[in-house]
Amino acid sequence: MMSLNELWFLLIAVLFVGFFFLEGFDFGVGMSTTILAKNDTERRVLINSIGPFWDANEVWLITAGGAMFAAFPHWYATLFSGFYTPLVFVLLALIGRGVAFEFRGKVASETWKKTWDIVIFCGSLLPPLLFGVVFACLIQGVPIGEDMNMNAGLFDVVNAYTLLGGITVVVLCLVHGLMFTTLRVLGDLQDRARAMAKKLLIPLAILMVGFAVMTYFNTDVFEVRGTILSVVAVVGVIAYLLAAFFISRKRDGWAFGMTGAIIAISFTSIFIGLFPRVMVSSISDAYSLTITNAASGQYSLKVMSIIALTLLPFVLGYQIWSYFVFHKRVNAKDHLEY
Repeated sequence: MMSLNELWFLLIAVLFVGFFFLEGFDFGVGMSTTILAKNDTERRVLINSIGPFWDANEVWLITAGGAMFAAFPHWYATLFSGFYTPLVFVLLALIGRGVAFEFRGKVASETWKKTWDIVIFCGSLLPPLLFGVVFACLIQGVPIGEDMNMNAGLFDVVNAYTLLGGITVVVLCLVHGLMFTTLRVLGDLQDRARAMAKKLLIPLAILMVGFAVMTYFNTDVFEVRGTILSVVAVVGVIAYLLAAFFISRKRDGWAFGMTGAIIAISFTSIFIGLFPRVMVSSISDAYSLTITNAASGQYSLKVMSIIALTLLPFVLGYQIWSYFVFHKRVNAKDHLEY
């Protein structure tokens, strides 16, 4: 029978996977405003395509952080203090992007709009890059001592393996965002989004294979969870091949589902490789944080479980309803202020 510690580890994993699935296409669309759009009208259409969704999608990250704080306070303390600098930049990027969405259409000035467009691009690029670096660090291991404090130098966090992880997440989010664009717009912009996604499939495959190979040699996750990770890897390859097939056949809905599946599978594999650990110590495995030594008391976990299971259906219902209400495609005639 699943313990409460295992249940909350699973819930946090689901929240992070949900965040990257949903906010991943927001990041991709945000990057597309610079990479794909040819003029201000197309940029406005792209921003409008995620206008009803992006802020609700970020709630998944806030909820994941709150659940981590309540269920695994030692994990929360070590993670957020140890990775203070990259996570502050993530926060600033998310704030800047949200402000840019609201402010870019307030002044009829090209300089004004171009400035905020740069903020949107950077605010969409930095979070997946830095999150990719942080999650790669989690499975590679960081110097955590017996006191559960993380004392990492620059190259403990920024190295070839973690940078490859960050770049892989960026490209994956971009492809996912391009496929979301094909579902939300029509005409030439839709065709160019699909064509760009198709061109990025080969670089994405190279990055993902390279990261998987480096993960095998740089971490112990295959040693600890080799059998199940091998199965997950096969499922990931199938999802990738299906994504390529559906993109070539212009089956955009199915292709979007497959790029989302690749994101979900990728981050699920990280949590599988970690379990029952939540952070790996590069000093000694005895100092690694686990779902046992990093957890709150059983009474706290029990109360949280009752509250979460009570409120979760309402939250999911609201988000599903919002996607249904705003499911229509966006075009240049939609005069929104963005």
